Amino acid sequence: MLKKVYFIISKNNLKIPSVLKSTEEACTYIKECGYESTYESIEAVTVSEFVPSKESILIVTDKGSFAQQLREAEVPVVGVSGDYNKDQDFEGLKYVFADIDDVEIDSYVKAYQRYVGEPWEVLQTERLLIRETTLEDVDEFYELYKDPEMTRYMEGLFENPEDEKRYQKDYIEKVYGLMGFGVWTVIRKEDGKVIGRAGFSIRNGFDDIELGFLIGKKYQRQGYAFEACSAILEYGKNMLSFDKVQTLVKAENVVSIHICEKLGFKTTDTVDVEENIYGKEYRTDKNVPLSEAHFGKYVRMVKFLW
Repeated sequence: MLKKVYFIISKNNLKIPSVLKSTEEACTYIKECGYESTYESIEAVTVSEFVPSKESILIVTDKGSFAQQLREAEVPVVGVSGDYNKDQDFEGLKYVFADIDDVEIDSYVKAYQRYVGEPWEVLQTERLLIRETTLEDVDEFYELYKDPEMTRYMEGLFENPEDEKRYQKDYIEKVYGLMGFGVWTVIRKEDGKVIGRAGFSIRNGFDDIELGFLIGKKYQRQGYAFEACSAILEYGKNMLSFDKVQTLVKAENVVSIHICEKLGFKTTDTVDVEENIYGKEYRTDKNVPLSEAHFGKYVRMVKFLW
């Protein structure tokens, strides 16, 4: 968990009144949010002071070479860029902030979490917490999917849990890390139980962002799917600036179609959707023969968010 944001700025740049003012204001704001924060000149510190990485600290620096050394040492670091240091190269960093006096605390926290592998909390509703999936969730997913009804209308998990964990590891890095959204884990707040999955994805062959959801059999008929998806759609509109979202539901899945209609989706057409894209295995250490393509009939429904 993030405890301190440490600004390390070049001495010459701290002599610029606007840079010093922005840095001091950022530190004050971060402290007001309940975190520690301070600043120092690069000339007064060395990379070795932060190695091994102090996992509770996020460093923000305006010096590209210093940032690169920190990353090589696996220290969480964010670059800061302005008119005064346009010559600096921050290639390889996950994040570079432009105006630190305008950065919200959530951005510092999420930058740190991405570096150390902590899941982002996406949103909360009255009864639910929706956050990024972790590898620890996979065992819970197998409990949710073990009821045959759960895979009647949608694809299941890989037969081997280790394949599923390899897939989820890549998904966390390549989808969450690059796109900032995906399919998330749904948790019931009252007892911390993983009760389902929901979120956004991009499906091959379709242009629109897709909403998908799954609630475990014993948690159904309690309004959780509608509660989660309503909040996720608002998140897509307000935080991700989506203007339109689609959902694809098997034609015979009348319950999910009803939920989507209640959410404001309108049926547009019926389409063929490829299923079981990865086959029975998910391997990263060898080539796996492509499985035969299988298609199912799905009702395509669309909702305009604006």
